[in-house]
Amino acid sequence: MLIRAMILLSLLCGPAFAGDKVAFFGITFLDSSLQTAELGQDPAELARIAMLEQMVADRFSDEGFELLDLAPVSEERARIVNPAKCYGCDARMASKLGADYALVGEVQKVSNLILSMNLQLRDPNTGQTVRGRVVDIRSNTDESWRRGMDYILRTGIFTGTFTGDFPESSKPENSKEESK
Repeated sequence: MLIRAMILLSLLCGPAFAGDKVAFFGITFLDSSLQTAELGQDPAELARIAMLEQMVADRFSDEGFELLDLAPVSEERARIVNPAKCYGCDARMASKLGADYALVGEVQKVSNLILSMNLQLRDPNTGQTVRGRVVDIRSNTDESWRRGMDYILRTGIFTGTFTGDFPESSKPENSKEESK
């Protein structure tokens, strides 16, 4: 009896959305700092954006989500400066791809000391944010950027047991789980 209960518990406690499809449109870098205006773009910051995108993609894959190929919407995506602020274009593109979620992020550099980052997981049917977080970080280093994104992933996206268990109330109405 104990073994049956443990098997049932393990089945019920697995990721609620394992296998769901995510259209990850990347992280946009917004730089309004005086440093960049005076000295030009710092290549280390562009490398940090790539580092964060890989970190996010790895975490979603590790949690059992399927990251979709964006090639079918590449022309539309190329015309968009910032998919996180495009009046729902991320949700529309995610819907075209058959995604269960659209995922977008931003890092805004105000100065070398003050940066803000956010990550938003949205329902492509409604455009509503299902999960997300915004954090301010201090210091423009690889470590501070990594720690900021790790905090967003742990507390804003994969809350609770950090296994992708989303409360039923935050699940999109038209998800494939409910249509079965």
